[in-house]
Amino acid sequence: MGEIVPSSVLNPPLHYQFIDQPAQLPALYAALDRCTEIALDTEADNLFRYKTKVCLLQILAADEIYLVDLLAGLPLDDLWPRLAAKPLIMHGSDYDLRLLWELCRFQPHRLFDTMFAAQLLSIPRFGLAALLEQNFGAQVDKDHQKANWSQRPLDRDMLDYAATDVYYLPALRDRLLAELHRLGRVEWMEQKCRWQIEVAREGFAPPDENNWRVNGSERLRGRGLGVLHAIWHWREGWAEKLNTPPFKVVGNEMLGRIARAAEEGRSIHEVLNFHLGRRHDRLFPSLAEAVRKGFATDPHTLPRRERRREFSPMSPDELARQDRIKADRDRLAAGFSLDPTLIATRSQLVLIARDPASIDAVLLPWQAKLLKAEPAWKS
Repeated sequence: MGEIVPSSVLNPPLHYQFIDQPAQLPALYAALDRCTEIALDTEADNLFRYKTKVCLLQILAADEIYLVDLLAGLPLDDLWPRLAAKPLIMHGSDYDLRLLWELCRFQPHRLFDTMFAAQLLSIPRFGLAALLEQNFGAQVDKDHQKANWSQRPLDRDMLDYAATDVYYLPALRDRLLAELHRLGRVEWMEQKCRWQIEVAREGFAPPDENNWRVNGSERLRGRGLGVLHAIWHWREGWAEKLNTPPFKVVGNEMLGRIARAAEEGRSIHEVLNFHLGRRHDRLFPSLAEAVRKGFATDPHTLPRRERRREFSPMSPDELARQDRIKADRDRLAAGFSLDPTLIATRSQLVLIARDPASIDAVLLPWQAKLLKAEPAWKS
């Protein structure tokens, strides 16, 4: 895209309505009924709670911004069908749509994701804050992304930030859509958004028994595996009890350090030579017990990780086919000035190399069409 001059027209003070009472809902519903499209965003408390909750819903409808408190116990059965019935404009919608699906089985009818659009236009900084600064000269305090959105009351700066997230989306969509039309990539965008609507219905992956295998665990073979398994489950138990994210109990780096010390043959006393910060006195006794349990665990009795097909060894023919398809992908990406993974990711290349007939199931139609026209596919 060419240089975009910041617009003074889109330089608020913002006006919005914070909704935490049932009597405020009719005005919102009236706006949703008369609007033709909706800009939508959410804020959640995933950095502060063991199980994530959606805390705030930001809606721009009929030129009005509404911030809906989802922790206020409002009767919202009439909200979700209204939102689903209108085209949505969102940025980085995957996480939000999965949250809303798990909250109330919400699924939109139509979507325009400004992050997808920016990626398909090869804009290197495609985060919302960067796009708003590039296009409108707006300054967004990104620190609020990490704020505790479950706290009440929400302060004015947080509400202003939340409102800003939806205020610019229609104008940003218009600019990005014009570029997509110019480059002939509108259908690419629409396919990606339709896919996103469907995949969001999967929600988030359920707990996996192998989640305890944190980075670096592949280098453990003996006692360290048993210790890692025990202390990871210890951490999960405390995180749930304290209603806090596991990394705020003990980080993965500390888990790995303890497990490696056990793997290296150090004694329990040496392994336990660390401090847990302000919660040390409360947590250390049970952690020490978990380490002792890990020392006594035969690593061969631990659950085995099932090897996903894309990670199993490939035959020489499959490897050669993958290299040819990858070369075509990279050449196409360079010609379109795209990130190659927007055409096919590494795991998708593996699946296609193993089973070329699966290409239409693995890729979006525009991606498959591009690759099928290339030499590797015809050979």
